[in-house]
Amino acid sequence: MRKAPSEAPKRVTAAVLVIGNEILSGRTKDANLAYLAIELNKLGVRLLEARVIADVEERIIAALNALRAEYDYVFTTGGIGPTHDDITAECVAKAFGVPLRRHPEAVKMLARRFANPADLNEARLRMANVPEGGVLIDNPVSGAPGFQIGNVFVMAGVPAIMQAMFHGLRHRIVGGEPLCARTLATNLPEGKIAQGLGALQARHPEVEIGSYPFYSRGRFGVSLVIRATDERAIERTANELKQMLVALGGEILDDASG
Repeated sequence: MRKAPSEAPKRVTAAVLVIGNEILSGRTKDANLAYLAIELNKLGVRLLEARVIADVEERIIAALNALRAEYDYVFTTGGIGPTHDDITAECVAKAFGVPLRRHPEAVKMLARRFANPADLNEARLRMANVPEGGVLIDNPVSGAPGFQIGNVFVMAGVPAIMQAMFHGLRHRIVGGEPLCARTLATNLPEGKIAQGLGALQARHPEVEIGSYPFYSRGRFGVSLVIRATDERAIERTANELKQMLVALGGEILDDASG
């Protein structure tokens, strides 16, 4: 039974803000974006934008304010450690126009990690500073929590810690219908299929069709990915696409869902 227009699922959107000079320098390779894209889609949230920016206060504030105004959710990674260049919490507080406070529960979380109270020095206590009104995100790996304020979730940059944080906060996210996908690979070049592919997309605006050329084992080809929330729409489009590829003299090298 088709849903009435009033029952159509809301399109829930998100952006990721990756913060850190080490990412931009190439010394550290980001592993968080792909993880978040996959996990958010499972929750029915479309990741539509990602930015990587330096540890510069005005840039963090500007990017955060732009993203949180445009998308339902914003996820930041990086910059919540104990050193001088970990300025994300301060920037988030300024973006929201609220003071930065030392959160008592965050202090307790940190204290439980140190047998000697003297080890909980001022640098480490900086990780308990949270914008006023922020709700903590548990960190079962290293103790220092992240936080949520409004539609913004602030998490660590270390992948294992970020993933543990996300696992603990996912119940707070209200999504829509997840995207399904089907991939067809062909030996035809993009130039030969471009016109027909454009016409196919025009006939099926309810799906997204992406074209991704590859070179493997001495052969060129194209992976064509069809995405939609309706699996029946994907099936219809895939059938037409296969007919088009065969008519153009191509081979179907792969046909996979997921």
